[in-house]
Parts: sequence; structure tokens; C-alpha cells
Amino acid sequence: MTLLDAGSGWQATGPAGMPEPPGSDEIAAGSAAARPLREAWRMFAGNPLALVGLAILAGIVVMTIIGPYLYPVDPFDIVGAPLTPPGEGGLLFGSDYLGRDMLAGIIHGGRASLTVGGFAAIITMAIGISIGALAGFYGGWADRVLMRVTEFFQVLPPLLLAMVLVTLFSPTLTTITLSIGVVSWTNVARLTRAEFLKIRSLDYVLAGRAVGARDRRLIWRVILPNALPPLVVAAALSVGVAILFESGLSFLGLGDPNVMSWGMMIGQNKQVMLDAWWPTTIPGAAIFAAVLSISLIGDGLNDALNPRLRRR
Repeated sequence: MTLLDAGSGWQATGPAGMPEPPGSDEIAAGSAAARPLREAWRMFAGNPLALVGLAILAGIVVMTIIGPYLYPVDPFDIVGAPLTPPGEGGLLFGSDYLGRDMLAGIIHGGRASLTVGGFAAIITMAIGISIGALAGFYGGWADRVLMRVTEFFQVLPPLLLAMVLVTLFSPTLTTITLSIGVVSWTNVARLTRAEFLKIRSLDYVLAGRAVGARDRRLIWRVILPNALPPLVVAAALSVGVAILFESGLSFLGLGDPNVMSWGMMIGQNKQVMLDAWWPTTIPGAAIFAAVLSISLIGDGLNDALNPRLRRR
């Protein structure tokens, strides 16, 4: 066997000059790198409540994707008498105060609520991680300025600020999503800052500085991957918070009037709540199920990604 200089390192070759198969050291290194993921999945799969939450959320997502094809009813169409009870007139979930099909509303409303929740969580995480990473990595005046900005947004009532933004820029799914993301990032920023403050002084980060690694590489390629476990949990929980925000805005009449959502269904039927329970209870139960499932998944991820719990 010979060693050939590959420019950036050495490569083991066999007698014929062909690369030698990976040895036991390389295989062991790859196995060690994959072991934390396997352990995390084992912890998550061993949590019954987390699996229940995953099953509920998967069912809701599948319903919103294939439901409109299996049940092609427009949620805004009048299909029966107003306030038809569930199971009567061929309406599984009954009708609302206008005679619209509640089942169609639940299916289409889930698509809007989950879409807003997912994309708003992405915006929340992007803003929070960027500000928290810069504040925690550089410290000093950058930390003070960015944390003062964070505190300014933190003292403002998030729902009130979202209402103002949606009112100013017209209520559409895009403006609602952006508004929720803009007002919900402060806790993520503080969490990211705390993780960066803890990790930036560790030996492998100091070694990266010593060999001349750029700040951008240290932030995004070295520190952030090691700070991800709590941020993954925060991202999961942010989806549930965003769904509640969207439902609250729609309940108050600030949702997109052309798109059915669970919050809109509750808000439009609140005046008949004492006469008919289903127009508000069924969409309320859908919101509860979605947020509960995401919360259970977040708790499961918290346990699975916690290295102290994995060592038990």
C-alpha cells in the first residue's frame, strides 16, 4: 500500500493505485457521527405522547392536502339551512349561521391555518436566530444595541402590534404571516444569544479563531449547528404560537376575507354560540388539536435532543 498526496491531504491506495476502501477508523468515525441522531430518534420514538402528537399533526396535514379532492365543496357555498345540526341534511359537521358546510370549512381552514403557522415560524426563527447569533457572538456594543432592540419589541403587546400591521397593509395571508413573524422573534433571539454566549468560549471555537477562520464561518458553520437542539424545539413551538396568532386575528375580523380559516369560523359564528354549539366548538377543537399536537412534538424533541436525558 502507498500514500499519494491528494493536494489537500493523503489518500491511501492499494497496490494497483486504486483508492483503498475505508478502514475501520473511518467506519467508526461515521458511526459515531450518526449515533446521536439514532439516540435522539430512539428517545423520541420511546415517548408515547410525542408519537400521539405526531400522529395527530400528520392526520391534520393529510386532511388539508387531500381533503379538498375527496370532499370538493367550497367552504363559502350555501349548502343547506342555517345552523343544521351535525349529521342532518347530509352534513357531517352541520352548517354555520349562513348554511355553509362546516366540514368543508374545517378542511380548507386547516390549510390556511397551518400554512400561516409554518411560514410565520420560519420568519420568526430567521429573525430571532440572526439577531441572537450576532449579539451572542460579538458581544460588546453590538450585543447592547441588538438587545435594546429586542427589549423594545418585547414590551409591545404582540397581538396588538400584529393587528396594527395587518390593518396598515391590508389583511391577506402574506401580510398576516409577515406580521406574526415580525412580532414573535424576541424569545428566539434571547435563546440564541444565550447559546452563543455559552458556546463561543469553548475550545473548538477558540481553535477555529486561532487558525484564522472567518467570523461568518464560525457563526453559521461551527457554533450554530451546536446550538440547534433548543432552537429546533423553539421552532416547533413557534408553529403552534403562530396558529394561535392567526386564529386570534381572524376571530377579530382581521383575517383574509377570501380564505377560510378556523379562527374566521369561530369569529363569524360567535353570535350564535348560545343557540348552536357546533359552529364554534368544532373549529375550536381543530385549533386545540393542532396546537396540542405541536406542543407534544416539541416536548418530545426537547427530551430527545437533551444530551443529559440521552445518557440515562
